[in-house]
Amino acid sequence: MKHTPFTQKHIALGAKMAEFAGYNMPISYSGINDEHAAVRTNAGIFDVSHMGEFIVKGEHALDLIQRVTTNDAAKLTKGKAQYSSLTNEKGGIVDDLIVYCLEENKAYMLVVNAANIEKDWNWIAAHNTMHAELHNISDKTGLLAIQGPNATRIMQPLTDIDILNLPYYTFAKGKFAGVDNVLISATGYTGAGGIEIYFEDKDGAAETIWNKIFEVGAPQGLKPIGLGARDTLRLEMGYCLYGNDIDDTTSPLEAGLGWITKFTKDFTARPILEKQKTAGPEQRLVGFEMLEKGIPRHDYEIKDATGTTIGRVTSGTQSPSLGKAIGMGYVRTDLARLDTKIYIKVRDKLLQARVVKFPFS
Repeated sequence: MKHTPFTQKHIALGAKMAEFAGYNMPISYSGINDEHAAVRTNAGIFDVSHMGEFIVKGEHALDLIQRVTTNDAAKLTKGKAQYSSLTNEKGGIVDDLIVYCLEENKAYMLVVNAANIEKDWNWIAAHNTMHAELHNISDKTGLLAIQGPNATRIMQPLTDIDILNLPYYTFAKGKFAGVDNVLISATGYTGAGGIEIYFEDKDGAAETIWNKIFEVGAPQGLKPIGLGARDTLRLEMGYCLYGNDIDDTTSPLEAGLGWITKFTKDFTARPILEKQKTAGPEQRLVGFEMLEKGIPRHDYEIKDATGTTIGRVTSGTQSPSLGKAIGMGYVRTDLARLDTKIYIKVRDKLLQARVVKFPFS
């Protein structure tokens, strides 16, 4: 298994460790519910250094990004970021990602999912016919997410950048915890607010940053958070997890990501997705809450009132914040309307559920 710069920190803190995307990652420390509550009410820190980072530079950088991503990166100016997706020739999702504009038209950073680093790199490189400059900086880049309603207030003393007023999906570069050239972005995967910090892992930068964060954060209740709570937090918001809710066979339109699919430019699979938009997708990703006692799990069947299979569960959990079981899954479009009654097959029972909107409430 691969390690992040913080693996030994997690082990020393007594984290429950497990393999994730080829990395030895912390699943939980004090317990998923406790960690989840810390992020929703105060602040928590996630090691997400396993994520992939690519730099795209040169006069053809924007052209390449425009051709392989669904969102319109031409709208990005320096210091702004954008959620997007890579699509394959059939309209499926190669990956979802964030595009950071480092220099307008000339330099960008793409942040991709850990399990897809090699696949995404090969996909982008295969479409690089104009020879934009590509650099895979994943192995030398550290990434921490400090999330929660008090995250920026707690972290502000560590930087001169005004992170308290950093607009959503923007970023700035500067000094953080005494380390130079740190990229601080107002992004995250929890819906609880906060920042993510990217830095080059050299000269003890990871050790310095981690120690400084806990030096100022621990007295104010900042807690280390594992991937277990990361999953429950993102699910409550209705955020997709690649490999569960979206993959190479699901389209952005089916997944409710039409808002990042812009037909004002050319990109891979545009004609296919335009046809799908006109005709309407045959299936849609919906959120649902259980009306009977039972927890939906990945790949459980979703059925209608007659017992006919109409889809499958992609993600599900007992929501720590809401105190009820929730899930996401694909169903036939005619059964995707809000308040539609559906049934989840849990073991041998059909348990009633109701289609609801995101985020869950």
